[in-house]
Amino acid sequence: MKILIKNGRLIDPANNIDKTADVLVENGKIAAIGAVNVSDIQIIDASGMWIMPGFIDLHVHFREPGQTHKEDLESGSKSAVKGGFTTVCTMPNTSPTADNADEIDFQIKRAAEIGLVDILPVGAITSGLKGQNLANIEEMVASGAVGITEDGFTVKNAALQMQAMQTAANLGIVVFSHCEDEDLAKANETAAAEDVITARDIILAEKTGVKLHLCHVSTANSVRLIKEAKARGANITAEAAPHHFCLCDEDFDGADTNFKMNPPLRNHADKQAVLAGIVDGTIDIIATDHAPHHADEKAQDYAIAPNGIVGLETALAISFTHLVSTGLLTPSQLAEKMSHKPAAILGINKGNLAVGCSADITVINPSAAYKINPDEFASKGRNTPFGGHDVQGRVVYTIFGGKITYKY
Repeated sequence: MKILIKNGRLIDPANNIDKTADVLVENGKIAAIGAVNVSDIQIIDASGMWIMPGFIDLHVHFREPGQTHKEDLESGSKSAVKGGFTTVCTMPNTSPTADNADEIDFQIKRAAEIGLVDILPVGAITSGLKGQNLANIEEMVASGAVGITEDGFTVKNAALQMQAMQTAANLGIVVFSHCEDEDLAKANETAAAEDVITARDIILAEKTGVKLHLCHVSTANSVRLIKEAKARGANITAEAAPHHFCLCDEDFDGADTNFKMNPPLRNHADKQAVLAGIVDGTIDIIATDHAPHHADEKAQDYAIAPNGIVGLETALAISFTHLVSTGLLTPSQLAEKMSHKPAAILGINKGNLAVGCSADITVINPSAAYKINPDEFASKGRNTPFGGHDVQGRVVYTIFGGKITYKY
């Protein structure tokens, strides 16, 4: 399939490009960039549009197997491409847990059958996410796992966590850390719960030399700890979710379960610290923590409703509105945080638009202004705090491996 994307603003931070150019896609690859004139080809007129490398989300929950009433690999993939994502990393808290080679292999094969997005599974650190015995990390990596995590939980035993980190370091994969001390969280010291494990895992990462990626950073202290560790040269990266840099605990009434997530919304000072961390580079990337739930589950009382919100289809608009439209980030910096840097963290050849690379492309309309409508989501989940929010920036095309997988 040949596609010519004409007259768009090409934004590719990996190659330091920000200019008006045509992009020729042929046989699934970027075939040419510049002023391209060819005939008998599908043309996308991108006048007034931005052409970016396909977005990469390092943190999603697609719920399959075992929880497909919430989401499945196909509905999650459709949600991803509608949000401009061409690659996602799935977390292992499925049922059964993705703690073995067969479960990793299942996700990769199913993604290939669906054909909408690259699904790169992250395996569990411990068997069944129970924090007692290490999963067979080597076998999962051999089957295609790009990292390990206990996401949703924290490995309580520091010695076991260090053992997992050493194994990951030897294999050259990333450890994704959900930082939450269970006992402090139960005592309602949720900010301290994050900070304590952030500090612990930074220390263990510096000890083992592993590539540590800190998930959904949400407190000022964690931002400070990360900044200090990076200044020492630690091999650490971090993500923030859109809801943590544009919302705080003052924005909801304490009862709406669409505002219930983990980590919870923090105070205004924490939100500002996360925002500052994104701007100064302490926080490397934007990741959604896409966590769909069935409407009946979220309709329960706040105390017992599950944590989590969907995020794939709102990430671009929320990030554009709160970061780019406000002048905090340039368009190139946004592309870096949503595409180039996530690829670099994983060490994969994605996140750029160089000739010869896979044609994973996101085309957005930066002028589009609209209200977020959860009823229009491709995800099975409608659990978002952003329903009715006025935003700017819309994904109009997603191209994966040279194939148009979404068109607005």
